[in-house]
Amino acid sequence: MNARKRQNEFRIDRLNEEKRLPHEEWTALLSAWDDSDRAYAAEIARALANVRFGHGIFVRGIVEFSNVCRNDCLYCGIRKSNRNLERYRLSEAEILDCCDAGYEYGFRTFVLQSGEDASYPPERLAALVRTLKANHPDCAVTLSVGELERADYQMLFEAGADRYLLRHETADPEHYARLHMPGQSWERRMRCLRDLKEIGFQTGCGFMVGSPYQTPETLAKDMEFITEFRPAMIGIGPFIPHCDTPFANEPAGSVELTLFLLSLCRILIPDVLLPATTALGTLDPTGREKGVLAGANVIMPNLSPMQVRAKYMLYNNKTAVDVDTHITRSDLQERLRKIGYTVKVARGDYGETSC
Repeated sequence: MNARKRQNEFRIDRLNEEKRLPHEEWTALLSAWDDSDRAYAAEIARALANVRFGHGIFVRGIVEFSNVCRNDCLYCGIRKSNRNLERYRLSEAEILDCCDAGYEYGFRTFVLQSGEDASYPPERLAALVRTLKANHPDCAVTLSVGELERADYQMLFEAGADRYLLRHETADPEHYARLHMPGQSWERRMRCLRDLKEIGFQTGCGFMVGSPYQTPETLAKDMEFITEFRPAMIGIGPFIPHCDTPFANEPAGSVELTLFLLSLCRILIPDVLLPATTALGTLDPTGREKGVLAGANVIMPNLSPMQVRAKYMLYNNKTAVDVDTHITRSDLQERLRKIGYTVKVARGDYGETSC
């Protein structure tokens, strides 16, 4: 065994024992790793996940209810400057119909996601959440609708929303500024995350792997932020460029590095809710299965109406936009069975196990 491999295995073992690493150790690990390091981390991560969750994978039905967005993030296909995109907005009735169908398929968490759309202000969202919870009181509701004021988050929490996903994108302010237009604030993003956690949401953060200008140093900062913030959920997926953005010609992120980081996140926070993302499945046909084997315990099939799925295109070539949810659910069950896992019909709250 060479010295580098010994050092990286020592770092992974140290992370497993202490649940943190010094900044220089994170940077060293993320600067020079290989497939054997990834496999070593995956073995530990998979064992940790299996102890807590067994071989059951939580599924969330995601409803992408609006692709209207006030922001102009440089990497995002639904950015407000994209004039080639046909915009849409689902009504409350359409959203509730999607969730009703999802309930019949066995979903017990619904993820309502959109751009930052002023036509869905917090009051309207709160009313929607109350109706959804009344219709399905045994289900959890996750929101992912961007940056709001603390009072708005409080309103949504009191309406019954259980979780909130707000990717921090990067823990490096300078890197954040290179991914967003002037006026979008890293400090505001971090304040929103603190507000959400203090209010009581099961709060999720996350970042894109391989985003433009990302370095091992910025990734180390991401892992340090996650260490201190202790989120209930972590959303990590590879960066995939969109043709109608300034980053259209940038290379996609690495599937292998994404899998390595998923394993490191599982080792860092063994109880965390960790999705194998759609982006991972877009770059690799078996990406979500590989994510599960790397320590992920959540998969989020799409419940959105078929006619709008291709319009919620954050990146190019998004998978499964033309596949019926029933087929997706059956296919997912079979794919998981082949690697020794099953779909778990449960809310899948932070701290809940499948065992």
